[in-house]
Amino acid sequence: MRNYILWAISAMIFLPFSLFAQQTDPVSNTAINEVLQHRLDELQKKVDDLLWHERLGDIAYVDKIFIYGPPPANIPNPDAKGAQNPLKFYSYVLVPKTIDPAKKYPLIVLPHGGVHGDFDTYYTHIVRELIAQQYIVVAPEYRGSTGYGKSFYEQIDYGGLENEDVLASRNHMVEHYDFVDKNRVGIMGWSHGGMIALMNIFFHPEAYEVAFAGVPVSDLIARMGYMTQDYRDLYEAEHHIGQSAHENVAEYRRRSPVWHAEKLETPLLIHTNTNDDDVNVLEVEHLIRALKAEDKTFDYEIYQNIPGGHSFDRIDTPQAWGARVKIYKHLAKYLKPEKPINSVKQLKQAAYLPFFAD
Repeated sequence: MRNYILWAISAMIFLPFSLFAQQTDPVSNTAINEVLQHRLDELQKKVDDLLWHERLGDIAYVDKIFIYGPPPANIPNPDAKGAQNPLKFYSYVLVPKTIDPAKKYPLIVLPHGGVHGDFDTYYTHIVRELIAQQYIVVAPEYRGSTGYGKSFYEQIDYGGLENEDVLASRNHMVEHYDFVDKNRVGIMGWSHGGMIALMNIFFHPEAYEVAFAGVPVSDLIARMGYMTQDYRDLYEAEHHIGQSAHENVAEYRRRSPVWHAEKLETPLLIHTNTNDDDVNVLEVEHLIRALKAEDKTFDYEIYQNIPGGHSFDRIDTPQAWGARVKIYKHLAKYLKPEKPINSVKQLKQAAYLPFFAD
């Protein structure tokens, strides 16, 4: 068995090279590296899926469902057979082992971050904390996520239909899992995931009782101004927006939460950090000012130079633990979990080794 696994891994990695070697036309190193990177992403995803069972299996059922959202955003030939079919994608479903299936429990929708990212075991402690509170968790691998091949990667629609994929995951859970309480659904996320949380509550306020947005991408127009061209290239790619913010400012505005601040109806908590090395605090400050200008009621905290930068409240430090307790208190106010976390001690007991909890 061990030899078979090693052979399978080798085949996944090196098959692209053998395919290119059979071609008569020369292929650039860039093309070879691109194919190899997608192969490695798929392999990494398979390994990480096993790690989810390893790291959560003592307290949660770990499942992965295959559902669908809207058709692709960019369809080269709309009249081709199947071109208008809904786009299929995976979502993780994480259920506490201690629930009573005859009862109803609150649902947390947890979209991952990254322009091209995925839901991986980086979130282990956060998910353990949610499971300990008796939340059901769904984590969508929305269009453009890594680990599912080049074709799915190029379905990216940042600030667009990815938001509808996340809503589709929420709706699937409410409609098909009897122990999910449709009246107690919250959404939370960081960075790009925080942006998706914002766009979901702005455009689908009826679907969520509460939201948390951590260091959220808030203004793509400003973001394109302070990021590098390599980053802008991800948006300007032909399979994505296909234009720069300079060429189509209206499209980048449409995809930016800050320009939809007037739509806020859902209880919202925002966290940001002044030394964020990814989402510059100016983006989140712009969002906060826009919400205030619209006379919206919401909660926020601008942390001052907290170690960890962009990840300041997701890492394993006392400051991060304290920030997460604030997040859970905000969510619990509206979702009423059976075992809320109200202190750092409770958080540590939920997420870490027992002898470390005190």
